[in-house]
Amino acid sequence: MAADPWDEAADEFLAHCGADKGLAVASLDAARHDLARLRAWAGPAGLEPAAVRDQDLRAFLLASAGDLAASSRARLLSTLRSFYRFLEAEGRIAADPTVTLVAPRRGRRLPDLLGTGQVLRLLEAIDGEEPRDLRDRAILEVLYGCGCRVSELCGLDTPDLDEQEATLLLRGKGRKQRLVPVGEPALEAVHRWLAGGRPRLVGQRPTGALFLNARGGRLSRVSVWSLLKRAGAAAGLPDRISPHTLRHSYATHLLEGGADLRVVQELLGHQDISTTEIYTHVDRGWLEAAWREAHPRARRRK
Repeated sequence: MAADPWDEAADEFLAHCGADKGLAVASLDAARHDLARLRAWAGPAGLEPAAVRDQDLRAFLLASAGDLAASSRARLLSTLRSFYRFLEAEGRIAADPTVTLVAPRRGRRLPDLLGTGQVLRLLEAIDGEEPRDLRDRAILEVLYGCGCRVSELCGLDTPDLDEQEATLLLRGKGRKQRLVPVGEPALEAVHRWLAGGRPRLVGQRPTGALFLNARGGRLSRVSVWSLLKRAGAAAGLPDRISPHTLRHSYATHLLEGGADLRVVQELLGHQDISTTEIYTHVDRGWLEAAWREAHPRARRRK
């Protein structure tokens, strides 16, 4: 039985993305979903991947626009471009049909942020001594103290924390690694979790994961979202709080404290500094104050 052209092309593309480009599991899942959407639209018309033209893709994107957010539409177009560039490079198609597609302009949405007082309330909302309390406090301290992504936090193993050097090894997008400093509150919280919480959950099950669920397995991203919602509600914070809110707050508070933008870029693991620059638009007050303090032509006349 001949292989289905869509299955074959998608499987080869996703294998390439995982093995050669090092895309994270979540990114691979998103790309798989995007290609399944294209197949569901093109299949009834009898179009195989190699037969799809630019006008077909325009019609597909237009048909998909109604039920997708702007970020999802942009991701869909990015997946299509990567997919057809791969097929062209592999000699499966003569020309890339996405070259004439134009991406819509996207406004830059400012991230949700917490003030320093709100962060303190969030952290102090968890002060118990049960294993889950010790774990949750350590997680919140690490998310805010290190600015890591939730996927990076869930992927942490115990050797990734160097308590002596006060550093944490994070594995970011594309499997890129970076070392970030860990502050004393986060170190203390993780130390208490390792000493008094983790041994009571791990039992006899061998696992290297730093943060565990109630069954002793590696903690999931959904669990981190849930614990943050619980802590946020206890602290009286907005419902929209997420792990990324703490990452955004970490970056903004660093810049407000005088950190260099490129230092923040390295700490966040951003490949392009333009991604980091969004934080300079959150609160312009500290930028003006720094400019007036540093530039010889900025000082007001007496």
